[in-house]
Amino acid sequence: MPDEPKLTANQGLVLDRLRADGRALSAYEILDLVRGDGLRAPAQVYRALDRLIAAGLVHRLESLNAFIACAHDHGAPAETPAAVVFTICTRCGGVAEYTMPTIGKALSSQLGHEGFQPGHMTVEVSGQCAGCHD
Repeated sequence: MPDEPKLTANQGLVLDRLRADGRALSAYEILDLVRGDGLRAPAQVYRALDRLIAAGLVHRLESLNAFIACAHDHGAPAETPAAVVFTICTRCGGVAEYTMPTIGKALSSQLGHEGFQPGHMTVEVSGQCAGCHD
């Protein structure tokens, strides 16, 4: 995991719930889980999520409109960023996170030929996990 910056109480609550649940959650699902701890407004959850994402502790899964605690230390930003790849099972909803430097290099090379300078790369792959495709 990345070195954790000092977190506010709200950020700590949101991060703890995401880690404890271990799956991708929408902001409203997170709100339901932390409501008893004093967070009552969606804006509080979204602010905490924004800061956790900026700190590299949480990822937003665009295709699910959901958030998941980071499972890897992606290291310091490199000249060629690694791609973060998420596999999302369409049957059970399981999400796995992988860091793939070779995909990052390939994308950077191809996009560089087009004059595009990539920064952070996230790839989401939907399908069925090993437990569900039998």
